Amino acid sequence: MNNFIYNEFKPPFWLTNPHLQSILPKFFAPKTPTYRRIVKKDSLAESDIAYDFYDAHPVASSTSEILEQTPLIVLFHGMEGSSDSHYARALAHQMHAQGWHFVVAHFRSCGGIPASGRVFYNAGDTAEVHHTLQSLAQNYGNIYAVGVSLGGNALAKYMGEYGDKALCLGAAVISAPVDMSSAAITMHSFLSHRIYTPYLLNPIIKKALANEISAEEIASIKAVNRISDFDDIFTAPRHGYRSNNDYYYSSSALPHLRNVTRPLLLISAKDDPFIGFTATANDVSDSVTIIETAHGGHIGYLRYRSDKDKSPHLYKKSRFDINWVPETVSAYFNYIGVASIK
Repeated sequence: MNNFIYNEFKPPFWLTNPHLQSILPKFFAPKTPTYRRIVKKDSLAESDIAYDFYDAHPVASSTSEILEQTPLIVLFHGMEGSSDSHYARALAHQMHAQGWHFVVAHFRSCGGIPASGRVFYNAGDTAEVHHTLQSLAQNYGNIYAVGVSLGGNALAKYMGEYGDKALCLGAAVISAPVDMSSAAITMHSFLSHRIYTPYLLNPIIKKALANEISAEEIASIKAVNRISDFDDIFTAPRHGYRSNNDYYYSSSALPHLRNVTRPLLLISAKDDPFIGFTATANDVSDSVTIIETAHGGHIGYLRYRSDKDKSPHLYKKSRFDINWVPETVSAYFNYIGVASIK
């Protein structure tokens, strides 16, 4: 799968700072589409899960015996992400412009629906990914998947673990910490800890405290100031791991990438302040295509359109756009055969 041709990401020099790339995109996202929401149970039949669809055209009811043949692009979002995230909006508009259906499959406790069971967001829960795709496969005949950040790690791990039994015909993963241990160390660096940890940690602490937890758990959670500490105190024991180290080791996608059999695109930036070690050609199967850009930050890829750039795009009111990832993912799905599906 190494013959895939794409347009390189080349921001102007003044926009190459990885923190600008990581922080600014949310200010230049297109408007939130009018989603169609369906709520279903998770794989454990404990928590409600929100599926937000952006339909290319009306689809048959869930009771129809005829599968919808127009491709469905499924997004697995990152930590504390949702269908309102900047990347979700950009992907939704791009896929809709291609004439494809799009859906954001939220993880537990996300999308405005609290988790009802004991488990929350687990970056290695491939059973939940498979359950999501099984649920969608009841109505859609051609499913492709996109994973972003920790959701990307879960999707990439799924593609490796399930191989030919994976229910999506192809996948693309963006800014995924496929080696979660090194990603945790990266997040401990001064700038990453000071800039990003409060933004990510405070919402998950708030959700945890709203759940049924012991007084001892409450005291421990309130004292943490690093995501790895939260994972050690809350995420790991809640999901059956012995420690945060066990969680990171068991949940990382990297060891499974050599077993991928369906087309998989991995996109990451060398200056990403979050993700730690990334996959190399020696770590993956022949079904995996790797794009590693010099710049882009974490789920950033913010571009600036100069007067000389007359190419069409979805952003009419600003010279900035975040559509490089959606365009590249769309091109990849066309490359592996989505366009041939009628």
